Amino acid sequence: MRLARVEHDGGPRWAVVDGPTLVLIEDPWPGAAVATGERVPLRGARLLPPATPMNVVGMAHNTGPADRNLPAQAFFKPARALTGPGSAIPIPPGIGRVDAEAELAVVIGRTARHLTPADALRHVLGFTLSNDVTARDLQVSDPLWTTAKGFDGWTPLGPWLETGLDPSEVQLTLSINGVPLESGSTANLARSVVEVLVYITSFMTLGPGDVVLTGAPGEVGRIQPGDRVSISSPLLGQLESTAAADPVPAAAGAES
Repeated sequence: MRLARVEHDGGPRWAVVDGPTLVLIEDPWPGAAVATGERVPLRGARLLPPATPMNVVGMAHNTGPADRNLPAQAFFKPARALTGPGSAIPIPPGIGRVDAEAELAVVIGRTARHLTPADALRHVLGFTLSNDVTARDLQVSDPLWTTAKGFDGWTPLGPWLETGLDPSEVQLTLSINGVPLESGSTANLARSVVEVLVYITSFMTLGPGDVVLTGAPGEVGRIQPGDRVSISSPLLGQLESTAAADPVPAAAGAES
C-alpha cells in the first residue's frame, strides 16, 4: 500500500494513493486505515512529509562497505528539519559547502525497543525517500553534527510511504539540475537497514511516526541556491526540492 500525507481543507490528512487519486483515511497505522469516502486528485495536491516524528535519527558511517571498519554511530536531526516534496531547502549565507545526500528513510509504525533481525521490519510502517542535507564545513567543526544537519527544512521527505517494500536492495539516484550523479543501492550500505534498526533500538525507543535515515549509498552532490534537487528510486518515486537562499546568516545570534 502507498500512503501519503496531504494538505486538505486547511489541515494535514493521511491518504492511500490509488493511481491518480488520493483516498483519504482516518489514520495510517496497521489495521486502522479506514477510508473516509473522500477522494481528491493527486495532481496538484500539496503533499506533506509522510511522517509525524518525535525523533529523527540518522545513521553515521554508513555509506560503502569500508565504513564497516568504523564504529556504529547515530545522530539526531530536529523534527522541524523535515519538509515535504516541492519545498525549498534554505541555505544561509557564509555556511560553506552544502551537500545533498539521497537516502532511504524508515518510518516506524509500532513502538520499537531492542529489535532483533527477525522482528525489526514488523515494526515499520513504510519506507520513503529522504535528502539528508549536510553542511560539510560545519560537520568538521561540530563532532555531534547538530549544526551541520539541523537547519529547518534540511530533511526533505517523500513523496509517500511504501508499506510492502523489501529495503535490502533499493536503488537511489541523486540528480542536481537534471544531471544524475552515480546511483547506489541499499545493498551496498556498510550496515543493512535491518542492522540500523537493531542498533538504534538497542539504546533508545522509537515510536510510531519516528523517522530513521539509513545512509547514502550513492554519490553526494554540492547544492547552491537556485539548484533543482531530485532523489529518485524505481520503487519509491521521485522527491523534488529547490535550494534557496536563506536571508538569515548561519551565525545569527551567535555573537556576544
